[in-house]
This record gives sequence, structure tokens and C-alpha cells, in this order.
Amino acid sequence: MTLLEQLGTALGLASLAGVNLYLTVLVAGLAVRFNWIEWAAAHESLAVLGDPWVISVAAVFFLIEFFADKVPWLDSIWDLAHTAIRPAGGIYLGLAALGELDPALTVIAVMATGGAALSTHGTKASVRAALNTSPEPVSNSVASVTEDGLVLGGLGLIAAAPAVAFFIFLTVVILCTAFTIWLWRKIFPKRRPATP
Repeated sequence: MTLLEQLGTALGLASLAGVNLYLTVLVAGLAVRFNWIEWAAAHESLAVLGDPWVISVAAVFFLIEFFADKVPWLDSIWDLAHTAIRPAGGIYLGLAALGELDPALTVIAVMATGGAALSTHGTKASVRAALNTSPEPVSNSVASVTEDGLVLGGLGLIAAAPAVAFFIFLTVVILCTAFTIWLWRKIFPKRRPATP
């Protein structure tokens, strides 16, 4: 496995964790458990995802999130509660994908994977908050199913072409960061002081 493939796996898993940590862990765990993908020696740390307890707990939390994500405003409360959890999970998955690192590189990897997970989480949470202002309830369900589909597609991309995944997820993180900043500026415009 090349360094670029390792980076693609780490950045991809961290980014997807920011969208839906439990689905990411569940599907990656099932892939490890049933040998749907072959992890290279550099990914031995991800073998723990295949543990039946890890898969079971991820499945339970995914089911809770699956239903919570469909209810307007409950989804935003859920996202708020996961503002620390998803990036922490993204950091763990990213570091596990990278394997043993020099301490300085570990710090850099923590910042990069945590930032990637926070970026995708921020976009998800911001879009959901904006959707909650809509009077119809269908948009939440459509957004939730779309997010789950993106996670599954992203995991498939990581498994099939991790080097390509690096560039795609790097672009996604940059776009998510820019979009979240733009959206928050629209939601909370800068107030100008009143002129006398």
C-alpha cells in the first residue's frame, strides 16, 4: 500500500465519520469481519472494527441515529450532541488507518483528520439547521437518506481506489469548509453599527 492510499483511507474514513460515524464504523466493521475488503498491513489497527461488540454497538447507535435524523429539530439536537463525538471518531479512524507514526506526524494527523471530520460534520449540521426552517418535513428524510448513501458510496470508493479517494475527499473537505462558512454568514450576517 502506498502512502497516498493510506492517506486516502485515513482522510476518507475521517470525513465520512463527520457525516455519520456509526454507519461508517458499522459498514467498515462488517467489511473487516466478512473480508469484503483486504486491509493491508498498514491497516491492521482497523481490525478491531470487525469485533462483534463493535459492530453491535455501532448498529444500535446507527438505528437510533437513523430515526433521530428524520425528525425536524431532533436531528439538529442530535448533531449538536455529536459535535465532539464525530470528530473524535474521525481522529480514531484516521489514526488507525495510518498505523504507527512518528509523534510529530501523529499530531499533524490528529489535526488533519479531526479537521476533516469537523468540516463534514459542520456542513451536515448547518444544512440540517437550514432545512429545519422549511415548513415541510420531507426534506429531513431526503437529506438523511442522501447522507447515508454518500457514506456508503464513500466507503466503496475508499475500498476500490484509496489513492483517488484522497483527492476526492480533500476536495470535499475544502468545499465543505467553504460552504459552511458561507452558510453561517448568510444565517448570521455581520451587523453594522448604527450610524448616528
